[in-house]
Amino acid sequence: MKRIELHVLFMFSRTITMIIQRHSMFSMIPCRLVIISAFLLTREAADALQVIGGSVTVEQGGTAILPCYVIDTTDDLTQITWQRRTREKPHNDNLLTVLPREGAQFVNGGDDRFKYIGNFNNKNGTLQFSNVALKDEGSYTCIFTLFPSGNQKTEIPLNLLVPPFTNIKDNLPTLGTEEVLFATCTAAGSKPPAEVRWLTGALRDKVRTSTNSTQYDNGTTTTVSSLFGVPTREINGHQVQCVISGDSLSTEKSLPFTIQVYFPPTEVNIRAISEDSFECVTEANPNAKFIWSRSGQPLPQPGVKVEGAKLQLLSLTSDLNGLYQCEASNAYGREHGQLYVHVAAGACSAAWALFGLLLTLNVIGVAAWCFFKCGCFQRVGDQMQ
Repeated sequence: MKRIELHVLFMFSRTITMIIQRHSMFSMIPCRLVIISAFLLTREAADALQVIGGSVTVEQGGTAILPCYVIDTTDDLTQITWQRRTREKPHNDNLLTVLPREGAQFVNGGDDRFKYIGNFNNKNGTLQFSNVALKDEGSYTCIFTLFPSGNQKTEIPLNLLVPPFTNIKDNLPTLGTEEVLFATCTAAGSKPPAEVRWLTGALRDKVRTSTNSTQYDNGTTTTVSSLFGVPTREINGHQVQCVISGDSLSTEKSLPFTIQVYFPPTEVNIRAISEDSFECVTEANPNAKFIWSRSGQPLPQPGVKVEGAKLQLLSLTSDLNGLYQCEASNAYGREHGQLYVHVAAGACSAAWALFGLLLTLNVIGVAAWCFFKCGCFQRVGDQMQ
């Protein structure tokens, strides 16, 4: 284009010179001055036009519009060229050209993610770029070939936002008196880096946090925040939140987490629910599982009924006698409790007989007390005298 531009300037200056030579009134004007004036006029015209672009930011997997058009010029447009320099292709690479008749054509292999959505006649070279990946981040150059101005271009930076993958991992702490790691909250592979923080509420003075970040060659960053504290029963079951925020997220993400302090079953107690029902009670995290057995003998079926921690004696007979054991266990340990059952023969009949006798004596006693209070015994004695 430089050769064409110089040729045009030469022809223009030659024409001016011939005009000057034909008219005596211009004979005193140096030809060199005319040539310089013509060059300045061309330069001013080139300086007036503008190639409009701009920086573009898009989320990974989204669609980007790469704007590029020329304003303030009447020059003829002969071609539009797009070049790119990206993470995948760090050297300047020709992408496509747009010609007035042929339209958009890829130069070094096709890429269906690009679509020319501009208008050649309006000097608009805008591209649509779909399913953008991290490897596509870089600089895209739009070049307009104009006559007589020559090539005019602008660079369009393409920046990617990569939302993080988030999760909370329980470190499974067990009961103790020393500080341990409760859990880690991770925001992985984000661009730009995400902020990770904990909301601990009432546990503010009982826990502490530590945050570290690792940056990778592809421009992403993984941020990990750890929650520490002393694993006591008092802190077990409290809920906290991990909050993740950053430019790659439209809104904050809040991940709830319940602090779990794990421990084996504590002392096992057996409490009576009723005359013939008993329950095995203990503390454990995770919750204990219960197994009932009878020492030295199998459980007398169908004389008893077992449902989890509960044992029910279905009939109070002597064949149920024996030492029963309740075993409570979880992944961290096990503990036992014992119950001795002794049912004497005829115990129920004797009990009912004793109950009837006591009831009769109570009735007689109440009747005698009533007679005494109302003076019935005294009147009867007077009559007998």
